[in-house]
Amino acid sequence: MDNTVDFLLLESIYFPMFSIFSYLLLLLGMFGSWVYQKGVACESNDVVTHERFKKKSLTYNKLVLVCCVAFSALSSVLLLSSCFHLHANGWDRSKLMNLVDLLFAAISWGAISFYLYRNGQKVPFLLRVWWVIYFMVSCCRLSVDIVLYKKQELESLHLLIYHAVAVTVGLFLCYSCLQKKQGEGERINLLEEPLLNGGAEEDDEEVVTPFSNAGFLSHMSFSWMGSLIALGNEKIIDCEDVPQVDGSDRAEKLFSIFRSKLDWDDGERNITTFKLIKALFFSARRDVIFSTLFAFVYTISCYVAPYLMDTFVQYLNGNRQYSNEGFVLVTTFFVAKLVECQARRNWYFRLQKGGIGMRSVLVSMIYEKGLTLPCHSNQGHTSGEIINLMTVDAERISAFSWYMHDPWILVLQINLALLILYRSLGLGSIVAFAATFLVMLGNIPLAKLEEKFQGNLMESKDERMKKTSEVLLNMRILKLQGWEMKFLSKILDLRRIEATWLKKFVYNSAGISSVLWAAPSFVSATAFGACMLLKIPLESGKILAALATFRILQTPIYKLPDTISMIVQTKVSLDRIAAFLCLDGLQQDVVERLSSGSSKMDVEVSDGAFSWDESSPIPTLRDITFKIPRGMNVAICGTVGSGKSSLLSSILGEVPKISGDLKVCGSKAYIAQSPWIQSGKVEENILFGKPMQREWYERVLEACSLNKDLEVLPFRDQTVIGERGINLSGGQKQRIQIARALYQNADIYLFDDPFSAVDAHTGSHLFREVLLGILRNKTVIYVTHQLEFLPEADLILVMKDGTITQAGKYNEILDSGTDFMELVGAHTDALAAVDSFEKGSATSQSTTSRENKVSDDEDNKQEEHLGATPKGQLVQEEEREKGEVGFSVYQKYMSLAYGGALVPVILVVQSLFQILNIGSNYWMAWVTPVSKDVKPPVSGSTLIIVYVVLATASSVCILVRAMLAAMTGFKIATELFNQMHLRVFRASMSFFDATPIGRILNRASTDQSAVDLRLPSQFSNLLVTAINILGIIGVMGQVAWQVLIVFIPVIAACTWYRQYYISAARELARLSGISRSPLVQHFSETLSGITTIRSFDQEPRFRSDIMRLNDCYSRLRFHAISAMEWLCFRLDLLSTAAFALSLVILVSIPEGVINPSFAGLAVTYALNLNSLQATLIWTLCDLENKMISVERMLQYIDIPSEPPLVIESTRPEKSWPSCGEITICNLQVRYGAHLPMVLRGLTCTFPGGLKTGIVGRTGCGKSTLIQTLFRIVEPTAGEIRIDGVNILTIGLHDLRSRLSIIPQDPTMFEGTVRSNLDPLEEHTDDQIWEALDKCQLGDEVRKKELKLDSPVSENGQNWSVGQRQLVCLGRVLLKRSKVLVLDEATASVDTATDNLIQETLRQHFSDCTVITIAHRISSVIDSDMVLLLDQGLIKEHDSPAKLLEDKSSSFSKLVAEYTATSDSRFRRRS
Repeated sequence: MDNTVDFLLLESIYFPMFSIFSYLLLLLGMFGSWVYQKGVACESNDVVTHERFKKKSLTYNKLVLVCCVAFSALSSVLLLSSCFHLHANGWDRSKLMNLVDLLFAAISWGAISFYLYRNGQKVPFLLRVWWVIYFMVSCCRLSVDIVLYKKQELESLHLLIYHAVAVTVGLFLCYSCLQKKQGEGERINLLEEPLLNGGAEEDDEEVVTPFSNAGFLSHMSFSWMGSLIALGNEKIIDCEDVPQVDGSDRAEKLFSIFRSKLDWDDGERNITTFKLIKALFFSARRDVIFSTLFAFVYTISCYVAPYLMDTFVQYLNGNRQYSNEGFVLVTTFFVAKLVECQARRNWYFRLQKGGIGMRSVLVSMIYEKGLTLPCHSNQGHTSGEIINLMTVDAERISAFSWYMHDPWILVLQINLALLILYRSLGLGSIVAFAATFLVMLGNIPLAKLEEKFQGNLMESKDERMKKTSEVLLNMRILKLQGWEMKFLSKILDLRRIEATWLKKFVYNSAGISSVLWAAPSFVSATAFGACMLLKIPLESGKILAALATFRILQTPIYKLPDTISMIVQTKVSLDRIAAFLCLDGLQQDVVERLSSGSSKMDVEVSDGAFSWDESSPIPTLRDITFKIPRGMNVAICGTVGSGKSSLLSSILGEVPKISGDLKVCGSKAYIAQSPWIQSGKVEENILFGKPMQREWYERVLEACSLNKDLEVLPFRDQTVIGERGINLSGGQKQRIQIARALYQNADIYLFDDPFSAVDAHTGSHLFREVLLGILRNKTVIYVTHQLEFLPEADLILVMKDGTITQAGKYNEILDSGTDFMELVGAHTDALAAVDSFEKGSATSQSTTSRENKVSDDEDNKQEEHLGATPKGQLVQEEEREKGEVGFSVYQKYMSLAYGGALVPVILVVQSLFQILNIGSNYWMAWVTPVSKDVKPPVSGSTLIIVYVVLATASSVCILVRAMLAAMTGFKIATELFNQMHLRVFRASMSFFDATPIGRILNRASTDQSAVDLRLPSQFSNLLVTAINILGIIGVMGQVAWQVLIVFIPVIAACTWYRQYYISAARELARLSGISRSPLVQHFSETLSGITTIRSFDQEPRFRSDIMRLNDCYSRLRFHAISAMEWLCFRLDLLSTAAFALSLVILVSIPEGVINPSFAGLAVTYALNLNSLQATLIWTLCDLENKMISVERMLQYIDIPSEPPLVIESTRPEKSWPSCGEITICNLQVRYGAHLPMVLRGLTCTFPGGLKTGIVGRTGCGKSTLIQTLFRIVEPTAGEIRIDGVNILTIGLHDLRSRLSIIPQDPTMFEGTVRSNLDPLEEHTDDQIWEALDKCQLGDEVRKKELKLDSPVSENGQNWSVGQRQLVCLGRVLLKRSKVLVLDEATASVDTATDNLIQETLRQHFSDCTVITIAHRISSVIDSDMVLLLDQGLIKEHDSPAKLLEDKSSSFSKLVAEYTATSDSRFRRRS
């Protein structure tokens, strides 16, 4: 040690020489820069940008300039003073070197001042580097000066003061130069902004946020947050009250940096975990560098007190080296604590700010990748898994910012601890190091287990979220079929698998925690034992210095399990994200895109072969060749599964190309077979990012026949559409997406069976006004099963088994092959059936019932009146609690685990640990002598044995507490999950209609993760910290009771600060929780509509939307963590003041009044008081914020349930319904108390065993009637009886399980063919094969290698829509109910398949009551009865023949229009 000091004494020569050399380099660099600027610099700088930036950081500019000028002046004054001193006392070499050093310092700092004055904000990178080096050198020189001063060998006290000032100046310049770098980055990026988003950000750039406008002192004390926290005490904070994020922290800017560092555009896309880490570092490098600097300063300042502990104890014992030594020691302790407080708060703030930025860029990157993934497979990644990457993995990497510095800080702290221990214990410190190393080594196998458990936990969570997402999307069909509880059991099974890994994970974490909590006692026991064996005398001062060191070392060691856990979790998350980013994107060379008008051919395919599965030996499409000139009207027809939709997808570039050429000239618009509607206003869905052109907009609405629909919506086109268009009928959704395509005014239009979801009248209107009207001069390619539209086509492509078998005009191909003839023959048969009914209607006998007629004008007036309520929107803002989290939330949370019985046990065990821990340290302080001269009261072996016994007992307490806490947390998480999911699955459909899926998924993923992993540890931390503080106050009060007087006002002030802070913080936490849901929802919607988004080339707009939502979440999170640091900084200052006053009391007490050893022990404990007190308040606040997750889950536990599934007292007989007669009496239905009536007093009877067709214009209430029959919607008034049983009096499961339905939207679930046909596993394979054959899918399934076990992808994407509809038919064939409902069941199949289905139904359901909703007249014309609805009222109800007799009836007109349209377009061409 002395050799080291002797070497440092050479500072008087070498440090000045090094300093002079650095000054020379700086001056040369500045001179070169000046010459370069004079010679070649352009004078046309952007004055406006310069002025904007100048205003932005004006405070920093003035402070930096003043600082440099002041330091140059100080150097000059000291130079002159030294000259006079040396002239009077003689010269020597070392003093001369110091003089030259001061001369160059004065010149250099003056030059820097002049440079900054002339160049404004421009601080070169090299000058920043020089400032950092200067700061480091100044720290070293100050350290040497302090050593020399203690040895009384310092030449002049002026040098010590000068170097102390130099350290302060260097620290400030390091901080400010990085702030300037941020501003300059903004200035440079201004050039890129218009290219990124059309200059939309320019307005935002003008907004000066409180953070960016804050001065140096405001930054260091977080005073810039004061106004927002004050506002939180005046009112409940809303989103608009929270300032924007700083310009340099916006998602778009961070993402551009991240993407460039990731080498995303290098073509290979080989993203490794290391590359991901590197890119993340560069995207948040400023905050990482800052936090590293503050962490370093904090760590050094922590060890000042242990270093001086022995000196302090000796002072209390009377060994005083100079007068006022006590107050010098107190001042040193106080300053060290102030530095520690400042450094820690800024360290934590910067690393959390960096974490928010990392999360932002990761979400943006995952979204960006999602925009490029092929829609057909996502290569094993379902939408639920991709959303999990965003909600869980990105959040976890953000949370890792808390722990990123812990590994190197632990190494630094161990080294500093060893130095202090070597000074106190000599060679015993080597044993302490070995024991510490042994503890860490022992955690390696546990850490490996933790990584394994974490990986499996995430995989099982992915599986659960995938299934949850799919089930929530299809909840309507599950409730219609009565399957929701079966699918809930599947999710609970997946949760049980996840819970198995969660249990292993939390118990393993508890094991690691207990080992590391016992580590300080183990290390100190081995160190003290080694000292006994090595005959090293143990004095209380040295023991207390060692204990103080162990207590400081205890914090990073305590955090080590969390750090190991987070490193493991973060590595797993990084690996998962890197693997996702490496997935193959959409094949870019499928389509050769030509600019509009550059070619006569809009679409040209030559020898094309395309396949969804590139490994399949048989391509999906093959031998595809055709040319489509501009303005041609092309129709594509064929049977179900022939490849029609795949052909459109290949033109869009969605299907991988195997061979051939495909050229597309101009912009495209695409109308998908299954409508994709965004949640938002009707107007927003139609505009789809385009500016409003009112005249064109109105023309589009008229062409799509939407005006009448808008009139009955509560807010016309400003009505908010629920998620997936939940509050629109199928036809309305289809017409809105047609309007969206029309409004884009594209060159090429691709329609995928657009008329299947609308009635015949609307279909004819759309064909006439859209395809033959607005689009008459556009290139239109449409798939259709309605053959009556084919004669108008300029070109017809007939497809079969993935090839084009016929191509030409209608008359050309009619006689040239059999495929088209089969389709035409089926359609002709359907028309013949309609004709036969028309001809026979004159002699038919039936009863007529025309009920409840009202005029359209009256309907419209009534609808407008009902829609006038201001609360008419279906989807409301997400509910959030206001005010503090109620005690009832905590009570419910605790009572979920064994009624809260384990909580007092945990409390007692932790208290026992604290008592034993304090007792062991008291023992060491009592039995060790203050100095060598005093004889110890007990032998060394007794001292160590008692200490080891106490330490072992405390370790056992820790193990018990950790295991009990893990058990309690696991039980609570399990109960919360089960209860919330049960209530969600038992909720009525109105809940799902009004609740975006993102809100539910947010609770099932993010909030559930908080309950699984974060809350148990937070409660444990709260308990440990509170008991620790009570122990410290007890120890200090026992030594000197006067200390308690100090704590009373401090505790009162801390309590007031917490109350003042919590109002704003609580609402910020709630707002940030709510702001996650739109992010998840937007992500989910984008993934489901990715084909539509890409077809319209709307990726930039959607990317901009996710950036905006990202920034919204980031600003709320940023201000939430800033508010936390605002509070903690003030609490730290109060604790530091209390600590200093306590020390003043101790040194002021006369010698001999208190035991020096006990006083030293009290100080040893008090060293952690400020951090513990801040930790306690922080944990309390953070716990309340985290409890908001519980509060949000409890909200869903309290949602109203549907009526009971089974009512034992009114259960129907097993044979019910035996006849199937349905009687409806005065039925009135609305979808919500604040929404208009949909059905308005229906009264009618559906005779048992007969087939009834329900027809009417789109949106008239057909589907609502069916939903009421299944009690998806409960009637407002009236009743429905089936075979005399009032369906409102029986259980929902009894009702729904006895009815069958083929829904409007065909649904398949991920799994197998078998699990889709028979989810309840009630039927044999033979019965399933029989059903498949009846629904025309038997041959298709037999072709597949795995037969009934053939995989079905998410949402049945590997099956065509028509095939999915046939699977739904197969389900009802298996179920064989007495009442069957067909809700547009054949909308997505060709006429031939429709005829086969109708024949199958006639054959197998001849004695059943069949209710059919259909747009094809041929599907209902052979019904026994027809019910015609008009705006929620029965307009006509009679047999088809009787209604056709009356040529003025609406049904007769509908049939006449259908046959006339078909005749005019079809028969005259045949």
